Amino acid sequence: MAPNSSDEPVLEELDRAECMKLLAGGTIGRVAFDDGEGPTVVPVNYAVEGDSVIFRTSASGRLNRNLLSAVTGGEVRAAFEVDRFEEAHHEGWSVLLRGGAHPLSEAEKAEVAQVRPWPGGDREAWFRLAASSVTGRRLRRG
Repeated sequence: MAPNSSDEPVLEELDRAECMKLLAGGTIGRVAFDDGEGPTVVPVNYAVEGDSVIFRTSASGRLNRNLLSAVTGGEVRAAFEVDRFEEAHHEGWSVLLRGGAHPLSEAEKAEVAQVRPWPGGDREAWFRLAASSVTGRRLRRG
């Protein structure tokens, strides 16, 4: 039997609004950054606030050590990715947010969306990754 065209997966680009909506529906994503040895990706719990992602990590962790900027008020280039896939149906989506990450001050921590990390222990280092670009794609049945 010849495949039906409606069974073929279709890849579509998502606009910024749809990407942010998909991001807002999740709680776990991945932060990508250069740790001095090359590209590194670390899973984190997060919350969306406007065009930014808020996440927490331990003060002694690799993520915190590498995202702290030597320049007060500076930002470190990073990326944040979230996806959802249904492998059995070959459908899903992926969103990539790129921008500058910076640690939050105590005053900022009190005013931003709250993030509850899954791992135990202290996660006292808070960051905001502000989107300079947001892209996404969805694979769906035609």
